[in-house]
Amino acid sequence: MSKVMQIRDVPDEVHDALVEAAEAEGLSLTRYLLRELEHLAKRAQIVRDNAAVIRRTQSRIQGKPDRRTILSVLHEGRGD
Repeated sequence: MSKVMQIRDVPDEVHDALVEAAEAEGLSLTRYLLRELEHLAKRAQIVRDNAAVIRRTQSRIQGKPDRRTILSVLHEGRGD
């Protein structure tokens, strides 16, 4: 079941910018904000998943991996 959310004390300039962005994409403000919240939730999950991969990699190599190792394991975890 879907939930109702309410955000109070949104500054006028933020509201105006969001309305403008929604109109530019031909969406209602509600639809635009729902889409943006969905993107935010997905991005947050990706960050958590990536952090878990980094922790597992650090545990496997017993130390801090370099950037190349981290990227390699991330790609491996995504099936790339």
